Amino acid sequence: MKKKKTLWDRFASGYLGLILLFIYLPIGYVVFFSFNESKSLTNFTGFSLRWYENMFQDSTMLQSIYYTVVVAVIATVVSTVVGTIAAIGLSKSRKLIRTIVLEVNNLPVMNPDIVTAIGLMLLFISVKMQLSLVTLILSHITFCIPYVILSIMPKLRQLDDNVAEAAMDLGATPWQALIKVIIPQIYPAILSGALIAFSMSFDDFVISFFTAGVGINNISMYVYSMKRYNPSVNALSTLIVVVVTLILILVNLIPYIRDKKIKKEEP
Repeated sequence: MKKKKTLWDRFASGYLGLILLFIYLPIGYVVFFSFNESKSLTNFTGFSLRWYENMFQDSTMLQSIYYTVVVAVIATVVSTVVGTIAAIGLSKSRKLIRTIVLEVNNLPVMNPDIVTAIGLMLLFISVKMQLSLVTLILSHITFCIPYVILSIMPKLRQLDDNVAEAAMDLGATPWQALIKVIIPQIYPAILSGALIAFSMSFDDFVISFFTAGVGINNISMYVYSMKRYNPSVNALSTLIVVVVTLILILVNLIPYIRDKKIKKEEP
């Protein structure tokens, strides 16, 4: 017998629908008008790929895409490795040390981006380091690491410490226990931290604006510096949405297929 929906259930469903509509309608609007033949954002005059062609012919936009992807990938890889090692180390530390370090780790997360950006800029200037692609990458690594640590720590708290010790009692080295026992159990948290780091780096504007060198623009800085609206940005945004959607599908689909395969192989 189906449970009859109450007034509250209907209200909750409608409220959730409005929230989803508020979030995804602007994205759908951008995707729809990326295929508009004219520059209008209110009148669809006909289907066209002209803005995609313009995007691939715009060297400045392609350069901004290049810098954005390079910085985001490097920052994600480094911050994920450093953040994972730091989180595992903190989980084995004394409670007082762990508490102090985690509170310090929360500062960049709680701080406004403008404070972090100015602080990093002043740091580079004080050590006589010229603002460049290197300082941009270092800045992105710096503000991505705390998010990775925050993503991994809750999963580490759920682990049984005796598992790693049992592995070493059976002959595994500390490195083997780390690679074959601990990391496989916290892999979903590591992946979540990496995705958060990538999205934070890819989307960043404020910190990039203060720490990038002359002539180095990521996508957000390129859009900010536009003197007038360029419809090719709609095409770029659509491609980003498609790529991110495919990545999310693969991230969720691969573990599902793997678990299903393991279940079939089990007797």
